[in-house]
Amino acid sequence: MLEFLNPPFMQRALIAAVLVGITAPAIGIYLVQRRQALMGDGIGHVAMTGVGLGFLLSTNPVWMATLVAVAGSVVMELIRWYGRTRGDIALAMLFYGGMAGGVMLINLSDTGSNANLTSFLFGSLSTVSEEDVTAIVVLAAFVVLVTVGLRRQLFAVSQDEEFARVTGLPVRVLNLLVAVTAAVTVTVAMRVVGLLLVSALMVVPVAAAQQISKSFKVTFVLAVVIGTAVTLAGTVTSYYQDVPPGATIVLLAIAAFVVLTALATPLARRRARGRENEADRCTLEVPAARPASDDVRV
Repeated sequence: MLEFLNPPFMQRALIAAVLVGITAPAIGIYLVQRRQALMGDGIGHVAMTGVGLGFLLSTNPVWMATLVAVAGSVVMELIRWYGRTRGDIALAMLFYGGMAGGVMLINLSDTGSNANLTSFLFGSLSTVSEEDVTAIVVLAAFVVLVTVGLRRQLFAVSQDEEFARVTGLPVRVLNLLVAVTAAVTVTVAMRVVGLLLVSALMVVPVAAAQQISKSFKVTFVLAVVIGTAVTLAGTVTSYYQDVPPGATIVLLAIAAFVVLTALATPLARRRARGRENEADRCTLEVPAARPASDDVRV
């Protein structure tokens, strides 16, 4: 029944899937709060250059992609701070240049091939090596340490930068830390989900959790649970059905969002009716004011 646990490549893929399911929503909740839901997509484009450099220089693509993605995330934050009206054009050039550079470098390398390119773009179970797992574990530990250990500070900055600045928080440092952590998460997830789809795993579980929770803490936990569930389910499904793991995981995440939205809608209506009935009861319990003529004695 659990035969999918026997192949060594599946053991490595499942470990990576669990870590991806935890880390992607953990940083994604802050990106959603900051209205930067597509930041992961942009970093994924830039990380492609790191993958290409890894192949060209015969080094581990995960570590090289991490270095390039972190550098790209720092540049994105600098553009956001100082770019003003031309910032969107600069970001577009960075994103598209990163993807084009990665494709070119992979094709120029001796070990580069279309199969390698596809595995990084859309994820692949069989390509997760022991060295990749080691890198993913180290990077995931960093992401969890930041997103959980600094959750109060990151939440404050994500909600209201001006208020956070007034309270004495180092806003720019924390913003930069969020960007760097997002870059690390992209490289953690690229082996399982793929660079083109990793942003969806950062956003969709968070959006699904928000359908049934208004508390940040509960949303955080639910998003991580949903992310872990869909990555594991998608990885196992990919093994049995021979379908791309990244696409399967994202589709399952969207299905979870649809289901939770369908469940949340009647609950929201019921709560709204309950609040209306409570308001009506409170109104009826307040004694009506006596007419002025009743106070006058004839």
